[in-house]
Amino acid sequence: MLLKNLIDTDARLTADLRLSPGANPWWRVVVLLAHSGDSWFWCIGLLIIWLLDRGEWHVRSALLAGGVVGLAIVVIAIKFTIRRSRPAGEWGAIYRNTDPHSFPSGHAARAFMLMVAAWGLGPLWFGILLTIWAPLVSLARVVTGLHYFSDILAGAVLGTAAGFALIAAQPLFLTWFPFLF
Repeated sequence: MLLKNLIDTDARLTADLRLSPGANPWWRVVVLLAHSGDSWFWCIGLLIIWLLDRGEWHVRSALLAGGVVGLAIVVIAIKFTIRRSRPAGEWGAIYRNTDPHSFPSGHAARAFMLMVAAWGLGPLWFGILLTIWAPLVSLARVVTGLHYFSDILAGAVLGTAAGFALIAAQPLFLTWFPFLF
């Protein structure tokens, strides 16, 4: 009974947050936010930074890229174990076709991992920026109809834990993979 109530509450909250594609002047902003958490976007951006900078950002970008890739593997393993279908909808065909499972949200996990790592790796402005960005990306995934609210909550918890693990493991990565740093 409790589980059914939680699932029903999750479905209602998700439906209340959802927008119809193009029906709202904020739709384009929400879509931009939803895409801004894509792993390929972050990996390409971090690779460019890693190639162009030989200072602190060289190290940060390598650590963050490693975190993005490692977390993606964990999220995919969980998704294909749980196999919760995405909410019904038409928008986001690329996500629906390449990854039909919604729990946990990889975008929320990635956003919160990056946010926590930004606070641990610095600089201050980066942590502040990602603290604003992470919840917006996560909510955008619900608003666009790609996730249930509980998917982003689980992703945020997983990503937060992954961010702390990345910071804690930083000395090991620097020792084991010195050629990346």
